[in-house]
Amino acid sequence: MLDQRALPGEERWIRCESVGQVAEAIRSMAVRGAPAIGLAAAYGMALADDREQAAALLRGTRPTAVNLAWAVDRCLAAGNVLREARRLHREQEAADRRLAELGAERFEPGDRALTHCNTGPLATGGYGTAGGVLRAAWQHDRLAQVWVDETRPLLQGARLTAWELERAGIPFRLIADSAAGALMARGLVDRVVVGADRIAANGDVANKIGTYPLAVLAARHGVPFYVAAPVSTIDPDTQSGERIPIEERDPRELGSGPDAFNPAFDVTPAELVTGIITEAGVLELPYEESIARVASG
Repeated sequence: MLDQRALPGEERWIRCESVGQVAEAIRSMAVRGAPAIGLAAAYGMALADDREQAAALLRGTRPTAVNLAWAVDRCLAAGNVLREARRLHREQEAADRRLAELGAERFEPGDRALTHCNTGPLATGGYGTAGGVLRAAWQHDRLAQVWVDETRPLLQGARLTAWELERAGIPFRLIADSAAGALMARGLVDRVVVGADRIAANGDVANKIGTYPLAVLAARHGVPFYVAAPVSTIDPDTQSGERIPIEERDPRELGSGPDAFNPAFDVTPAELVTGIITEAGVLELPYEESIARVASG
């Protein structure tokens, strides 16, 4: 797998030959992004001698992203785990491309979009979720520019999203996370598109820390706020965002001492979300109903 910790300065690859190595790659964020860590876990299961033990190890690496547990469960139930992992990989890319096209339909020519964290091919192992929407909108001449949040503290926007957009030839400008409100106040943002690590049954969305303030700002300034994620990111067994486990990471990532508080995610209430873009369609309020229809299908 491509070591995302080394980007953009170096394209360094990691070879994992054991479940433990895969678990460490996920835990250390060498691979990250909810769909991508689900795929990594699936391939990790294919390396396992003891499936149950491997499943417990992998599930514990990053508790917020539901794709991880979903992929592990699929592999536990499979006869041929490697074949199942490859099937999940193909399904993910197909879902990315479908939801990207549906999301691009919500754009107008000349739109300036703001995004947070990283949701392109690096985060999915395929085409991208919110990043895929931006890519499809650009290809359909409906996107003029992307504002890229730096996404502190690990700078996934500055390091990864900027790298992806530059390679794709999509115009972008990097901003400090705290600049988003000023841009919206000046009328420089036409829509916000972000990814998700888990979507509760009521439409509450867990995503990279800093997403919730963006949603509040977007509501204040009348900017549409979209979440793009595959159906596998929806967790119908979690009723609301209050029940989503929020990972707390090493305080040293903030460059501070052990007294720092470093949550990796926050929860955006459903009422602040304009639409949830999935491969099964764009879900809208009331989310309890639209999510239930997708989950049952």
